[in-house]
Amino acid sequence: MPRPSRLHLPPTPARPGETPDFSYLRLSPAGAVHRPDVSARARDLGFLALDLVRVLDDAHDAVGPWHPHLDAEELQVGLRHMLLTRIFDERMQRTQRAGKISFYMRSLGEEAVSVAQCMALRPGDMLFPSYRNQGLHITRGMPLVDMMCQLLSNTRDMCKGRQLPVMYHSAAQRLFSISGNLATQFPQAVGWAMAAAIKGEDHLAAGWIGEGSSAEADFHHALLFAAVYQAPVILNVVNNQWAISTFQGYAGGEQRSFAARGPGYGIAGIRVDGNDFLAVHAVTLWAAERARTGAGPTLIELVTYRAAAHSTSDDPSRYRAKDDYAHWPLGDPIERLKQYLIKHGGWSEEKHRALGEELEALVVASWKEAVIHGSLNEGPRLDPDLMFEDVFKEMPPSLERQRAAMRAERSLQPWRK
Repeated sequence: MPRPSRLHLPPTPARPGETPDFSYLRLSPAGAVHRPDVSARARDLGFLALDLVRVLDDAHDAVGPWHPHLDAEELQVGLRHMLLTRIFDERMQRTQRAGKISFYMRSLGEEAVSVAQCMALRPGDMLFPSYRNQGLHITRGMPLVDMMCQLLSNTRDMCKGRQLPVMYHSAAQRLFSISGNLATQFPQAVGWAMAAAIKGEDHLAAGWIGEGSSAEADFHHALLFAAVYQAPVILNVVNNQWAISTFQGYAGGEQRSFAARGPGYGIAGIRVDGNDFLAVHAVTLWAAERARTGAGPTLIELVTYRAAAHSTSDDPSRYRAKDDYAHWPLGDPIERLKQYLIKHGGWSEEKHRALGEELEALVVASWKEAVIHGSLNEGPRLDPDLMFEDVFKEMPPSLERQRAAMRAERSLQPWRK
């Protein structure tokens, strides 16, 4: 008799109390993956969605055809941005635990994803970040004070108190508003890229989501439009192995790679070691050249690991093995680039220590400046009138009446101003 069908539940490699297990990962040796021409057709690039592009090997050398040959000075800038991102994260995590901000999300272990990709793109390219891409903002030059004021929702908050912490944006730095609704940035990025092509610009768009968000319909809508109209866009899936508390197999990563979804739509898909700064930079630059030369969009899967909790509201010890990041086979992105520079770029442990101290001082000074504009518990505070602005071009009578009523109430209770 035929066996009855059974519901398959994707296995989680290691649960709390178990030894971390990353044997499920499909890795390629550093330097082993062929680098095709940027004009290659998507149908001929299927191997890139299965293999893993790596440049840095275990001996801290850069090997293979994807080596971007960046000079030491540029790599030191990248190291600085990554280290600043990590120090900023650590400080804001402690600040939240001290009750000085309400919420935070770290990018520990994922710094190369944002910094290397941002450095490979041009200033005019439009970026559509997710909530773990603070490295994009730091690399684009957003002042730490501005980011801290957004976390505090104070009088200098770029979002005017209307968004959760970490939902930064900057028109000047061409960083689109972060949305708490997951995956919305993918179709937005594709639409922006289509508009740029219609206008004859050579700018491209890039968007980021986590692998869990690839289960959202917006992911598929974006790939379809990007493929049909050959939009100049880079769509990045940051596969850090975990959604909020769900292993990546529940988003479909057990069966095929997330990059393999690209070829199904006629889009080039490529997997890259997300903790290898050189590989991430090289793959992003390759995808950008494809977009700018009319070769089409690219779906990049960045294989990395979320070393910290999903957010300050999460406790990862309840669903995954303890000290799992120490066993992650692709290492730490900052340590790997540091060791490469020590061997090849005139860097040293002393210089690295001094840089860390300099950046620590910068973060501390920025926080002192940020709280001048208001803190979570003390003023000055945002003007309540702001809630009536930036929605309608002309304010409707109903809102005019509500604003007038609020102002009258405040005039009777001056202590509430």
